[in-house]
Amino acid sequence: QVQLVESGGGSVQAGGSLRLSCTASEYGPSSSYRQYCMGWGRQAPGLGRVVVATIGRDGSTWYSDPVKGRFTISRDNAEATLYLQMSGLKPEDTAMYYCQARPGCGVTQYWGQGTQVTVSS
Repeated sequence: QVQLVESGGGSVQAGGSLRLSCTASEYGPSSSYRQYCMGWGRQAPGLGRVVVATIGRDGSTWYSDPVKGRFTISRDNAEATLYLQMSGLKPEDTAMYYCQARPGCGVTQYWGQGTQVTVSS
């Protein structure tokens, strides 16, 4: 089992930047953070949660179209920490941002409690 704790959210004006962090703690049978596929999802009020960026075990990345070119996902396996550097923020980026972990890149997934990002125009 994995516990994920996000931080770094806040309120910024349009065009600003934020860096989100997600620290993972593992419990139970031995496992390795570096074997996880990781990602960031977000949920705006009244809408469902959508994944906006992922990073694989080999460091390969994927971004949804709305954030491509503005957001950068990265990971520090030694610190079991995931990052999301967000720049050029827009009001439509306002949402609760959640960290996702998939052990072995399988179907099992864990989510953190989220960190709020608010972008004002």
